[in-house]
Amino acid sequence: QVQLVESGGGLVQPGGSLRLSCAASTSIFSLYDMLWYRQAPGKQRELVAAITRGGNTNYVDSVKGRFTISRDNAKNTVYLQMNSLKPEDTAVYYCNAVRSSSLRNYNYWGQGTQVTVSS
Repeated sequence: QVQLVESGGGLVQPGGSLRLSCAASTSIFSLYDMLWYRQAPGKQRELVAAITRGGNTNYVDSVKGRFTISRDNAKNTVYLQMNSLKPEDTAVYYCNAVRSSSLRNYNYWGQGTQVTVSS
């Protein structure tokens, strides 16, 4: 079982920045693809950004150029740097870790961290 602990959320004004962190309790963190999702009130959870174990990144169109996902395998941590924040970025942000083996798929979630963008 892998524990994921997010931190870094909070209240920020439009145009501001936040950096989310997600620390994983596994010695094989480097084998996981890591993803950030978000869920706003009354909306479905959506994929925001992903980084593969090889370091390839992808973003939803609405955050391209504003958000950056990165990972530090030595610290078992994935980050989401969020710049130029907008009120529509307000949501609970969740960290997700996935990997596949020949025997099974592994899929773990964090508890979420609230991001509120408001003046």
